[in-house]
Amino acid sequence: MTSAAGPSDATTAPAAGGGGFRVTIVIAVVLSAILEVLDSTIVNVALPDIQAAFGATNDQITWVLTSYIVASVVVMPLTGFLSKRIGRRRLILTAITGFALFSMLCGLSWSLGTMVLFRLGQGLFGAFLIPLSQSILFDSFPREKRGQAMAMFGLGIVVVPVTGPTLGALLTETFSWRMVFFVNLPMAILALLLIAGELPPDKPEKIRTDWTGLALMALAIGTLQFVMDQGGTLDWLSSRVIQVALIASAVAALFFMVHGLERGERNIVNLKLFADRNFSAACLVIAGFVVTMFGTIALQPLFVQNLLGYSVLDAGYMFIPRGLAEGFSMVITGAVLSNKIDGRLLAAVGLVLTGAGNLMLGAVNLNAGFWQVTWPGAVSGLGVGLVFVPLSTLAFERISSEHQDEASGLYNVTRQLGSSVGIAAVGALLTHAVSVNSARLTEHVTPYAAAVQSYLHPLGLSPDTAQGAAVLSAEVARQAALLSFTQVFTATGWLAFALLPILLIMTRSQGHGGAPMAH
Repeated sequence: MTSAAGPSDATTAPAAGGGGFRVTIVIAVVLSAILEVLDSTIVNVALPDIQAAFGATNDQITWVLTSYIVASVVVMPLTGFLSKRIGRRRLILTAITGFALFSMLCGLSWSLGTMVLFRLGQGLFGAFLIPLSQSILFDSFPREKRGQAMAMFGLGIVVVPVTGPTLGALLTETFSWRMVFFVNLPMAILALLLIAGELPPDKPEKIRTDWTGLALMALAIGTLQFVMDQGGTLDWLSSRVIQVALIASAVAALFFMVHGLERGERNIVNLKLFADRNFSAACLVIAGFVVTMFGTIALQPLFVQNLLGYSVLDAGYMFIPRGLAEGFSMVITGAVLSNKIDGRLLAAVGLVLTGAGNLMLGAVNLNAGFWQVTWPGAVSGLGVGLVFVPLSTLAFERISSEHQDEASGLYNVTRQLGSSVGIAAVGALLTHAVSVNSARLTEHVTPYAAAVQSYLHPLGLSPDTAQGAAVLSAEVARQAALLSFTQVFTATGWLAFALLPILLIMTRSQGHGGAPMAH
């Protein structure tokens, strides 16, 4: 057996692409990644229209999202195993074809049940697109070109989630909710043609399936993802379903780790990959980073729509500067900075910028204008490229070529779980903060307090009247919501700073010519 992690393997193996920059393969795999990422975000905007079309309740409609995410996160760690079993080229072509087919079926859905079923199929096939795209890029270029390749890859999986809601709103309002699924088809066809022409065939390996490990992993990850998606709806630990799911996830995860350590590389997922400290540290940082990133992205539209009165489209336009900043930092980091500056330093600067942007957002008030709530996102966006590109390079730099697909699957499932945990955590934190802040403000608001009188008097209202009491109650609710949103934004900002010490665990990137530090 070859070592799962070895600098000699990872750094001296010839890249498939030689010394040139293969634009076609970059476009092909980035398109493949965009398919999955775009579909994960564009559908959110169309949910109200889908709900109305099928007459679904609020609880029922969430399964359109949950089915996709649970299916995706359960099978994503199998990327390395299936890539060896059937071949990398065949797997990615099958994944794109299956994803396109189920996208079409989602657009043709005639009931909520069929929609959930087809979304499940989308998730099963879409799970492999990002890990395979990432590992193909890494293997297709020599070290000095990997930063550029990862920058282009990052443009797809980081910028698209920011612009996806705007595109979803435009498609839904201009055509129909069905178009958010049909838009995948032309991209999938183009990706299929490019990959079929560019990616050489590879020979499958004869390996045995570890059914015990597969079952334990699916149970552990699937139930955890279910908890993250449905916890808020079911009121978290007050629900017996959530309690049972959490226990099942914890027990399955424990047995999976014991089983995996006993089997080593024969396990369905090679846990020894985490022995590489660059890889394990990168997984920790990316998991925390997506909490700060997607947690804020998930709440900011609610903040500006519910408290500042923005329309859906205006809320989408607010993300355009952020997307441009992310794209700019991706390109500059990949094309210029990654070969000249230590990747750990670049990632540190990115974390600081992201944290600073979130802290800026935590300082806004109800009188904030468009640019006051937009610029903080642009500052955070500049940090995204500085984190994503070097972190992706550092994570896989010391992993041998034969384990790239497996490592990429683990890295991306960590990213996906971090995103899910982050969105669930900030949602729960916001709900708790609203409850606490409402109670505290109500304690200090009395009918004859000077502040209350000065607020109601210009409106010609009295706190003794029903109308005055209603207006006062609404204002208390608004202020409590403002405090809660800003507190959560601030918390995500400090989380970005808290990730900085983890970078010290990592060894120096070899991408800019420096030698690695002692391991």
